[in-house]
Amino acid sequence: MSGDGNTHLLRLLTWLSPAFPVGAFAYSHGLEQAIRDGAAADAGRLRAWIAALVEYGSGWTDAVLFKAAWTAAASQDDLALADVAELAAALPASLERRRETLAQGEGFLAAARPWTTVPPPLAYPVAVGVVAGRLAVPLEPALTAWLHAFCASQVSVAVRAVPLGQTDGVAVIAALEPVILAAAVRGALSTLDDLGSAAIISDIAAMRHETLQPRLFIS
Repeated sequence: MSGDGNTHLLRLLTWLSPAFPVGAFAYSHGLEQAIRDGAAADAGRLRAWIAALVEYGSGWTDAVLFKAAWTAAASQDDLALADVAELAAALPASLERRRETLAQGEGFLAAARPWTTVPPPLAYPVAVGVVAGRLAVPLEPALTAWLHAFCASQVSVAVRAVPLGQTDGVAVIAALEPVILAAAVRGALSTLDDLGSAAIISDIAAMRHETLQPRLFIS
């Protein structure tokens, strides 16, 4: 790997590490409700739940928005970026998901200031896509890292809320590798015309979570 390639890899590892201060640990993306309902209460059902999000739901939508933001930033097209930012803020299926993506986007941009300054508010996938595009981090590896972080965050929720053992959690992430890689390839070729979600049960779970009591997570 070239020196630039190593730098890009290092930045992705840093930006999408669980230690990067975006507050991801506080959000479940509606998964807490799904676990309570029994829809993702073991390793097999959890893997299917996350795979559906990446292939057909909010994970896929975020990948398309990430690509559009990356492209706008790389080409310095501020008008296109403004359109993507507005669309990303309007798309979440529930109030909690909207707050989740905007809060994490704000946290990411604040923590990313040592690399570049981007004014908030931006939804989380748009924020990461903009920073990656500005710094010429290659799109497909960046999307792969983004989708992996999304899946790992969902698994982390399950480890705490099912509860699911850490060994089983790692096995779920391993089983999701083909799904992540395929979605990254599709996402790198996508346009905003490819936006769309068919993960209706997940969207409903995110809405129902707004009244869930007791609960561990904000969303």
